[in-house]
Amino acid sequence: MKKDAPRKRDKSVGLPSREQILEFVASSTGKVGKREIARAFNVKGADRIPLKQMLKAMAEEGVLARDEGRKLRRAGDLPPVTVIEITHRDMDGELVARPLEWTDETPAPTIVVTPEPHKGRVAERDAEPPAGIGDRVLAKLTRTTDADETYDYEARIVRRVGKGAERILGLFRENSEGGRLVPVDKKLRNEFEIARGDTADAKDGDLVLAETVPGKRYGLARARVREVFGKSSDPKSISLIAIHTHGIPDRFPDSVIAEADVATAQGIEGRTDLRDIPLVTIDPVDARDHDDAVWAAPDTDPKNEGGVVVIVAIADVAAYVRPGSAMDREARKRGNSTYFPDRVVPMLPERISNDLCSLREKEDRACLAVRMVYDAQGNKRSHEFVRGLMRSAARLTYRQMQEAIDGAPDDKTGPLLEPVLRPLWDAYKTLCIAREKRGPLDLDLPEYKAELDRSGRIAAVRIADKYESMKLIEEFMIQANVCAAETLEQKQTKLIYRVHDAPSREKLVALAEFLQTLNIGFPKGQTVRPANFNKILGEVDGTEYDQMVSTVVLRSQAQAIYSPDNIGHFGLNLRRYAHFTSPIRRYADLIVHRALVSANRFGKDGQSDEETSAMAEIAEHISMTERRSMLAERDSNDRFIAAYLEDRIGAEFTGRISGVTRFGLFVRLEETGADGLVPISNLGAEYFHHDEAGHALIGERSGLTFRLGEQVKVRLEEAVPVTGGLRFEIVEGGKEGKPAGRHGRTSPGRSGGKGFRRPPTKPGRAPEKGSRGKPKSGRKGKR
Repeated sequence: MKKDAPRKRDKSVGLPSREQILEFVASSTGKVGKREIARAFNVKGADRIPLKQMLKAMAEEGVLARDEGRKLRRAGDLPPVTVIEITHRDMDGELVARPLEWTDETPAPTIVVTPEPHKGRVAERDAEPPAGIGDRVLAKLTRTTDADETYDYEARIVRRVGKGAERILGLFRENSEGGRLVPVDKKLRNEFEIARGDTADAKDGDLVLAETVPGKRYGLARARVREVFGKSSDPKSISLIAIHTHGIPDRFPDSVIAEADVATAQGIEGRTDLRDIPLVTIDPVDARDHDDAVWAAPDTDPKNEGGVVVIVAIADVAAYVRPGSAMDREARKRGNSTYFPDRVVPMLPERISNDLCSLREKEDRACLAVRMVYDAQGNKRSHEFVRGLMRSAARLTYRQMQEAIDGAPDDKTGPLLEPVLRPLWDAYKTLCIAREKRGPLDLDLPEYKAELDRSGRIAAVRIADKYESMKLIEEFMIQANVCAAETLEQKQTKLIYRVHDAPSREKLVALAEFLQTLNIGFPKGQTVRPANFNKILGEVDGTEYDQMVSTVVLRSQAQAIYSPDNIGHFGLNLRRYAHFTSPIRRYADLIVHRALVSANRFGKDGQSDEETSAMAEIAEHISMTERRSMLAERDSNDRFIAAYLEDRIGAEFTGRISGVTRFGLFVRLEETGADGLVPISNLGAEYFHHDEAGHALIGERSGLTFRLGEQVKVRLEEAVPVTGGLRFEIVEGGKEGKPAGRHGRTSPGRSGGKGFRRPPTKPGRAPEKGSRGKPKSGRKGKR
């Protein structure tokens, strides 16, 4: 049966037009071939030869395509009933699918699954569960006609036909029957069997991406290798493990690359000319993004004596990445860039991030800039946004800037010192007056940096350099972010805030109880401010408790997230705050840029209606992608350092206890910042109680106490690069204390948590007080 088929031609009319054939093919639900087209358009006899030639030409041109069953269809179209695989949910929570089989060279059409109709309680009780991610289903497809629709097809499920393959990253272990897959994800405990024909020529020890296949009812599950990344010992494999384990998209679709490649540089039309202002970029020496530039000068307004003017200019990413475009959809999906020691997984293609939106020295670049005026006490008097064209006067590093200010300029900073750098420094010092009065949370924990050799292996790990010039850029960026939030609120334009809630009551109570063990008071019942934490940090500064207290204070804080609802930023002690200064690497900033474009009427490439209505979903999604990237970066660092330490098994290191749990201690090495586990069974033969409030493990008989933040010496017993796990044994450390007792009383009024007893090495004979037993063979550190 044919739906809305074109009318058959009259005998006196020639062959059907190409448009008529395409319309007929698209509207037909049954088999469509040369015979059906000839019958529909009354093509007979010798006329069938030119019809056949026309259809062949249309197929060669890619206008028509042929399925395996020889059925014709429009190229890029799907059959009205076909098997699809559900891959994920979109920002609105709808299921998204792809064709199970797609052989065209064009990108596969996008499909959204429409909800199944309500069947009533009786029918629902007997029905199978609704389809979900990973399922393969037979579906009826309807092509969408709305120009604003995100998807090419809507699908209504007919029935489920099976579960899709699950992809697993792991190590390939070769054997006589083919091999086995050992997953790198520690949550997947079982190995997978790989048949000889499914190895994809992987070699023993290769890191591979495999997918599950239907297998035997009993025994090991089966998998087939889909991609081979090379030896797991290759340092390049370390980041790949983190990327695939955490599901970070690392390949741009062809449509995104194509869209980026045709983008052209923005000119001066419709923009404010800022090219005569000597804006400079100041970044780490190995910075991969250069999207912000700064300038400052004394205010010449006689009514603002001692005041300063600051300009922060940010790459105008919104001019190139338009709402709803292929680049925009991919950027939203990624949420942010992810940084590893050996690579970056960018949010945007290189053509945008490293070219058109990189504020290169001496080259014209489109920007969104804010001009801010402050009084002599660092209080903001006014600000104004402009959409401009700038030309960076110089690309500098933090070190260059700092050395120039400290009296050691180089050939590049020397000529810039008085006209550019000194005014920047003076403006920063002015803003510091107001910052000091505002009193944001002032945590100062060491950051570690891995240095790679030419092969990609870690050559050294050191504490990262800290310069006050970093604080200069940080303060200018904070002020620009505040201005963005204020402007959008004043213009009544929707935005995504960067919010940071105050610590929860439970965390504050736990912090107060911990500080009590150090005889430090902390208000539990009153409203806390960052100043309360800063006071405590000041009390312990320079003491043996410095890092311990800083760590506990940090863990008491809530996590900052993105939200369309403003609750302020507790850590910065600001009433409103929005990320504006890094649109190359954060989607939140791109959203704010578009909002500013719309609010200030800078152009027609601002916020879209779809974006405005989806703010809550976007904020939730990019908060998730930020957490995902943080975990992937941390896992990658752990694996790199485990590989670095693999050759130093048996070496001794100085470290500090960074975590106390029921199952043991985590120790952070001072040399590398690496965290590893000391299992509780390695602490000695006696029973150790977990004092949760005091962040300590306490021996039941001896009173030997291991407390968070204390210095210890450990021996490296095991390093596993694939998982990033390190296992230590205590060599020196622990302090004499009051025995926990058999009932686990670890502090007044509190009962100790569970402990673990390690049996004595010889029956009937316990080690002497404070002695250390050897770890069990083959036990791995737990992360």
